[in-house]
Amino acid sequence: MGTYKSAPHSPLPRTRADRMIRTSVLHQTHLLVPKEYRLNSPESVSFRLREQECVSLIKQCRNMEEFKQTHCQILKWGMFWSSFCASNLLATCALDDWGSMDYAYSILVEIDEPGSFQFNTMIRGHVQDMNPEEAILMYNQMLDMGTEPDGYTYPSLLKACARLPALEEGMQIHGHIFKLGIEEDVLVLNSLINMYGKCKEIRRACAVFEQMDQKTISFWSALITAHASMGMWYECLGLFGAMSSERCWRAEESILVTVLSACTHLGGLNVIVETSLVNMYVKCGSPEKGLCLFQRMANKNQLSYTVMISGLALHGQGQEALRIFDEMLGEGFEPDDAVYIGVLSTCSRAGLVEEGVQLFDRMRLEHKMEPRIQHYGCLIDLRGRAGMVDEAFEIIKNMPMKPNDVLWRSLLGACKVHQNVQLGEVAAKNLLQLNLDNTGDYVVLSNLYAQSQRWQHVARTRTEMVRRRLTQTPGFSFVEVKRKVYKFVSQDMSRPQ
Repeated sequence: MGTYKSAPHSPLPRTRADRMIRTSVLHQTHLLVPKEYRLNSPESVSFRLREQECVSLIKQCRNMEEFKQTHCQILKWGMFWSSFCASNLLATCALDDWGSMDYAYSILVEIDEPGSFQFNTMIRGHVQDMNPEEAILMYNQMLDMGTEPDGYTYPSLLKACARLPALEEGMQIHGHIFKLGIEEDVLVLNSLINMYGKCKEIRRACAVFEQMDQKTISFWSALITAHASMGMWYECLGLFGAMSSERCWRAEESILVTVLSACTHLGGLNVIVETSLVNMYVKCGSPEKGLCLFQRMANKNQLSYTVMISGLALHGQGQEALRIFDEMLGEGFEPDDAVYIGVLSTCSRAGLVEEGVQLFDRMRLEHKMEPRIQHYGCLIDLRGRAGMVDEAFEIIKNMPMKPNDVLWRSLLGACKVHQNVQLGEVAAKNLLQLNLDNTGDYVVLSNLYAQSQRWQHVARTRTEMVRRRLTQTPGFSFVEVKRKVYKFVSQDMSRPQ
């Protein structure tokens, strides 16, 4: 393929006979495996246990010296012939920081008929080891051996082409991808965009992007980065604006960094970028920084106000959100559905009942907007949180549309908090009739009964959960410390530090 004709090592042996001619007696101990270990039957439990023992030893290795000792032990046990053990050996040697690609190749040579996993591992290892030429040569050997690549082959291979850069080889690989019918694989497409961008073939990168029916945030990121690598800063901002206009994606940190770089080159920030930064701050738990940036914006649009109001609502800063809403109206912007959902949610979270009711009426009467089910949901949540569960139920009964599970669940939750068993049973009955099999609904109802010491009803509800095979998933939280994320569940003492 292209200029990469010669192999990095001597060619892989094609047959077992070739292997026996080329290898030493030590390397052929896997041919002397006891018969009972070769049988793939229920009696081979000991073999499976030995396999797990081998993998455990491999995972314990911390340097090449320990790894070579483990390799020898596996050979002595006659377990190298196991594809599972050999693949783990190869992956550890090729991908660990302390590994050796030369030694990994010696392992690959000894594997009978290596498959796509083994070749993919070697390709990935070479790319990780900053040897993109070797990665392409390994791909050539893979094809020579008649091993069919898969979706996991090409992301690393295309990364190798991007690093060289090797446009001719990349285009040939693109053709292979098309022939194999994996041109819709998300990782492969993303890698193609990145490869063409690094090879300064921006039109081809755009062509790959345009052929996608559904564009994910990673595709947008790859295309924006490709334009940035070419210094096409205006195009970067245009793409970012197009992505933001879909209102489906939250910009990743890498996209924001690229766009900020574009603004630096062009001079100044535009309203789209500033709004995205505000959104990033409030959603990452820094509403003060978001508000500070919002107040410094020279130009604001309706989306800017919507993002700020919703962000303040998320953090329970109701009065400040209402002040921003009044400022928005004073600037002459007409509120839309999303803005009213934001301010109504703010009132609900902050316990501002009167203000919330006034806003709901203002939406209908002053701005002539027909409330959607989300607006009714906010109003029901507002009443329920304030303990006005009967009024919340009246709203549900008089709504012009059929209530959904979200509304009934909101009422049930309010009944639990304020211990209204009778109305809670009504909400639960309507909710369970929807047959959603939501474990949380049964748990809330059971807890509601427990609060009023109606133990027979608790038992009946729990029994129904068992009958429906519903299990409660414990709640958990993520905590990031020094760029490492830890998961905690309730009463978790696994990490006392």
